[in-house]
Amino acid sequence: MLDFGRDICNVFGQAGAREWLVTNGLGGYAMGTVAGVLSRSYHGLLVAAMSPPGAAGLPPAARTLLLAKLDETASYGGQDYRLYANSILAEAEDGEESVEVRPDGFVHLERFHLEGTTPVWTCAMADAVLQRRVWMQQGANTTYVHYTLVRASGPVGLSLEALVTCRDHHDDVAYPPGWRLAIEPVAHGLRITACEDIPPFYVLSREAQATPRHEWRQGYFLAVEHYRGLKDRASYLVAAQLEGTLLPGQSLTVVASTEAGPVLDGAAAYAGRRAYERELTKLAPPIGRGAAEPERRALEHLVLAADQFVVRREVATGTWQQGDDRPDQNEQTADGGGRSVIAGYPWFGDWGRDTMISLPGLTLATGRSELARRILLTFAAFVDRGMLPNRFPDAGEEPEYNTIDATLWYVEAIRAYYEATSDRNLVQALYPVLREIVDWHRRGTRHNIRVDPLDGLLYGGEAGVQLTWMDAKAGDWVVTPRMGKPVEISALWYNAMRAMADFARMLHQEGDAATYAALAEQTRASFDRFWYAAGGYCYDVLQGPGGDDNSLRPNQLFAVSLQHSLLNRERQRRVVDVCARALLTSHGLRSLAADHPEYIGHYGGDRITRDAAYHQGTVWGWLIGPFVTALLAAYGDPQLARSFLVPLLYHLDGHGIGSMSEIFDGDAPFTPRGCIAQAWTVAEVLRAWRLIEAFERST
Repeated sequence: MLDFGRDICNVFGQAGAREWLVTNGLGGYAMGTVAGVLSRSYHGLLVAAMSPPGAAGLPPAARTLLLAKLDETASYGGQDYRLYANSILAEAEDGEESVEVRPDGFVHLERFHLEGTTPVWTCAMADAVLQRRVWMQQGANTTYVHYTLVRASGPVGLSLEALVTCRDHHDDVAYPPGWRLAIEPVAHGLRITACEDIPPFYVLSREAQATPRHEWRQGYFLAVEHYRGLKDRASYLVAAQLEGTLLPGQSLTVVASTEAGPVLDGAAAYAGRRAYERELTKLAPPIGRGAAEPERRALEHLVLAADQFVVRREVATGTWQQGDDRPDQNEQTADGGGRSVIAGYPWFGDWGRDTMISLPGLTLATGRSELARRILLTFAAFVDRGMLPNRFPDAGEEPEYNTIDATLWYVEAIRAYYEATSDRNLVQALYPVLREIVDWHRRGTRHNIRVDPLDGLLYGGEAGVQLTWMDAKAGDWVVTPRMGKPVEISALWYNAMRAMADFARMLHQEGDAATYAALAEQTRASFDRFWYAAGGYCYDVLQGPGGDDNSLRPNQLFAVSLQHSLLNRERQRRVVDVCARALLTSHGLRSLAADHPEYIGHYGGDRITRDAAYHQGTVWGWLIGPFVTALLAAYGDPQLARSFLVPLLYHLDGHGIGSMSEIFDGDAPFTPRGCIAQAWTVAEVLRAWRLIEAFERST
């Protein structure tokens, strides 16, 4: 696993479809394909996370593509070896366009593997072997590309063309004819000023001589964007030529950075990267004992993959003063600032719902409870009218409060944190925020979100707004509005009230405890209305505009998988069984049963076509967590539960190498789609595996 030979590396259909990812803890990243072709607008060696002008704090999703790639030519024994590959649009004599891969440098690839999270390419040229590594410095917009001549019978010359651009990572741009970048020599390389509102960046090397160039190249074909119905061609500027010579055992490092003085010693920088990852491994308790060796190693690697999603999110001065009882700002900033979670790479930012669902797996399951604490404190600053933001926009605008469940997942994350740490001080610090959340939900907040006083079930929704995790929207069309009383929302509300009662008793708030216990009991007494007797499972939504919705979806699993189930053992098993038969796949659960008339089994096409399928049959990897948790609760069989997680471990080398995908087609062969690395997919596999291990220890 995570190690490929020529049978994969030399086949474009295989090497061009597998993608790698490295990150820097700021939201910045480097990303590409094993083959070396650029197939997404997001592919590049330096995608820097930088604050837009005038923005408060550091939005981790404001990311700019600066260095796209290095095209390498090695000269050895009188022969030139082009080690790079490009997918180029070519025009035939009849005017039709075709796509050509030229050159095909991946044919020189003898091996591709990961060292930790660092991708390593091994190229063979006659009797010479050259390795290339790519990584980022933690906490800096700095990428290292490190070449080592492992074996040769003489010197190898290395010529590198640096292809740069300056654009938001979401979009390609059509550069105006004659547009020029400022390229200036500096010590050990070049400074490149590409955009007026973006600071300059640097391409540097101690071992190579850098020469400025200014040559635009067009016609790069972005195959994945073409599949997604988006802009599918790009242009880049050859801004620099770097030349160096290696003898056997020597190395050459190219550093791309937004900082003027990054460390240029590649060996020292890589030693720092490896030391950082070793510390992550040490923090995590042993995982996968007794599992097959490939599975144990995959689980250990997931600990490193989990860290790729954790980013800084600073809280602007004064944010904590929204209410007199909010936690002290110093408690949030004294230990290094706020933290958040990137929902998925490459295009997502940090989302409230995704962060809270992911928190137990990314932090508690990896032995990083202090990180969980920072995240919980950071998000307390953004609670408004009893709601957590659904999304922080990329450019630093006001957060979007259009979610009914993110806040309830916040309460669940605090409960899980306290269960793991017994940190009474944090619960006490956050208790005023939690009490405010409950009060707003009882009296009503945005988008008609309110507890129905007649039955204690949580209602929400209004035309044109998507509030649950099934949130696809194309223009004014909300694909799965789920307006009314969704099943998982009442399950989350019930668990939140049970947790709040426990918190209140711990803090000697007996009056609050009685109130929260009564609210929980009212919800429990009314939840029987969700049972759809004719189908033997739960309605998905009650009291929607069209009445009660009996669509078979996975949301009912949360009535079983959360800490406090609302179903008896017989109904728990019936829910698990029907979801297993109708929704389960090797890589997660379908969002809608295949026999439903609105089921769509393939995810692809333009945005409207993709959004139409997003929650109408598309498989979601993260749902394997609640399924396995529900199965363990209903049947108490850890071996059976674990067997459903194993297929996703073997997915680590199939799409985003070393991580887990966002979604998959609903129909076989369940092709991975969407983000190549999704936080809650990684998190839920880790959380569920830890839960199984804890269950085995307790029985």
